[in-house]
Amino acid sequence: MAATHAWHGLVHDMRDEMHDLATISRVSAARQAYLALWITFIALPLVAGLDKLIGLFSTNWEMYVAGWVNDIVPGDAGMAVMWMGVIEIALAVVMLAAPRVGGDLLALWFALVAVNLFSIAEMNELGLFAVALAVCSLACARFSTMFHHKEGMTPQE
Repeated sequence: MAATHAWHGLVHDMRDEMHDLATISRVSAARQAYLALWITFIALPLVAGLDKLIGLFSTNWEMYVAGWVNDIVPGDAGMAVMWMGVIEIALAVVMLAAPRVGGDLLALWFALVAVNLFSIAEMNELGLFAVALAVCSLACARFSTMFHHKEGMTPQE
C-alpha cells in the first residue's frame, strides 16, 4: 500500500513538473530557475553516463582519470570510466525522482570529479567547471525544498 502511494505521489509530482515546463512562461522566475536546473541535472549526468558507457560523443574518457584514481580503483582506467558512467546514470535517476537528495549527491560527485581533474596536468579549467556544477547542484537541491513535492503549496517569494 505504501509503495503504491509513493508511486502515485511520484507520478503526480512529475505531472506537475511537466505541466510547469510546458507553461514555463506562466510560472514564477524562481520556479523557472528550479525547473531549468532540475532538467539540466537530469540530462547532464544521463548523457555523460551514456557517453562513458557506449561512447556517444567521446571514446577517450580514460585521459580524464588521474593516475592516483586509476591506482585505487579496481581494474584499469577503462573500467573506472565504465563505473563512472553507471554512477552518473544512477544519479540522473535519483535527481529525477528526488531532486533534494539527487542535488546533494550530484554536488558530491562533481566535487570528486573536480578533485580528480585538478590533479591532472592541464585539466584545471575543467576542474573549475566541475566546481561550478557542484554549486549549481546544491542550488537545485535547495530550490527543490520549495518547489518539489509540495502539493498544494505556493512558494514564498
